[in-house]
Amino acid sequence: MKSLAIIYGSSTEHTKDAAERMAELLADYSPTLVDIYDGDDEPFKTHDVLILGVSTWGVQDLQDDWNDFFPKLEQMDLSGKTIALFGMGDASIYPSSFVDAIGILYEIIIKQGATVVGKVSPEGYDFEYSRALVDGEFVGLPLDDDYEPELTEERIVNWVEQLKPFLA
Repeated sequence: MKSLAIIYGSSTEHTKDAAERMAELLADYSPTLVDIYDGDDEPFKTHDVLILGVSTWGVQDLQDDWNDFFPKLEQMDLSGKTIALFGMGDASIYPSSFVDAIGILYEIIIKQGATVVGKVSPEGYDFEYSRALVDGEFVGLPLDDDYEPELTEERIVNWVEQLKPFLA
């Protein structure tokens, strides 16, 4: 079994709550749960599979802790790492930059050599544009706890099931 870390940054607890729920669903894989606030890059070095959770603030802004960590991320060699992304966004107030932070992380981790898994169809999402939409699919799991909290649990459960083959 591959080693798993779920790394998140959270200002309003929504991303943290989603990360904790994923950790519960993936308990059989003994995930390490890490708040990026600590600035620790060790989990990136010591785990085979990473689930990164981020939220979008305003128009195309990363959550503060991820923003602070970004220079370290830009220096990492992520070759051989399997990474899945999830993020919080607000499609009602920011429909033209919905979950852009997922796209921002995606762009850098691809440059650093990571393999990205966990793409999601945009079907069922109401937005105008997202930097996280590549080749017609979201490059990670978009969540909107502000206006669609009733969909969060089902989306997380379905997505986690999609990731399990990459943890074997």
